[in-house]
Amino acid sequence: MEQKKYVIGIDLGGTRLRVALADRAGVIVRRRAVPTLAEEGRNAVLGRILAETRTILDPLPLANLAAVAVAVPGPVDPCNGVVYRPPNLPGWGDVNLKSILEQELTVPVFVGNDANLAALAEHKFGAGRGASQLVYVTMSTGVGGGIVSNGELLLGSWGGAAEIGHMTIDLNGPRCSCGNFGCLEAMASGTAITREAKWRIAKGTASVLSERVGGNLDELRAQFIVQAAQEGDELAGEVIEWAAYNLGVGLANVMHLFDPDIIIIGGGVANAWNLLMPAIQRALRERAMEVYTRRTCIVHSELGDDAGLLGAVALALDKIDHPMQRQAA
Repeated sequence: MEQKKYVIGIDLGGTRLRVALADRAGVIVRRRAVPTLAEEGRNAVLGRILAETRTILDPLPLANLAAVAVAVPGPVDPCNGVVYRPPNLPGWGDVNLKSILEQELTVPVFVGNDANLAALAEHKFGAGRGASQLVYVTMSTGVGGGIVSNGELLLGSWGGAAEIGHMTIDLNGPRCSCGNFGCLEAMASGTAITREAKWRIAKGTASVLSERVGGNLDELRAQFIVQAAQEGDELAGEVIEWAAYNLGVGLANVMHLFDPDIIIIGGGVANAWNLLMPAIQRALRERAMEVYTRRTCIVHSELGDDAGLLGAVALALDKIDHPMQRQAA
């Protein structure tokens, strides 16, 4: 029987839904990206996933598809494919995403946390190749994390590791989308950056950002703030420095807990690498033991926006090549 030739990787973000068709060597041959429109609710997003999956495969017949894997933001049971109340996907609750998609697509479907899969991708294809102990942190709409230990994803007892973005770094900090207060995500994500900039502008601090959104702060986005900071806007620069320092506090905790060889930082906000690193390094000097900062390398993601997508592709390929292994995502 002829081997099925392709897999589909899906990166389900809080902002964008990205889909890739890849061959058995892991090479992406076709890709698509559309807004997630998470505010429309679970059923609308599920319909969009199915529509984009079918579109990217067309005109190839379904018989050419070996598997689909989905990278999801939030807690996931990778063995059963259940997604547990993802903070950036309102209205989802607990959803057996694997079962829903398999019924519609009639091919094997695998599900994993997006940051875990990004860590897997960086370990296999990116900046973490050859590392024994790796931590990946994504700084985008939210803050996520994934850990590779001795070449394997660290999943925890049921697959819920490693929600780095939901460690508390400020007991009196703002409420996070997960319901907690002072999470790293609430203090260092793109969402946090936008909230902080709005608050400072509303207090009367001058910034070009007000003009760029025509005075409508509801239109403010993290990418606008990053751009303004790179252009020298004082308020934007202070907000980015605030978020980067907060991230550094979280990274100090990560170093002490996991003693990684390398920490890889990805996500859209991390593209402002030159603005982030001074404040991250200052936080680490102030809060991490010197032996850890001396031995742990901190680098920018090599795979960039493709980390989650390539992680989903890697998971699909791994599962069809090693079908008897426990789900690793």
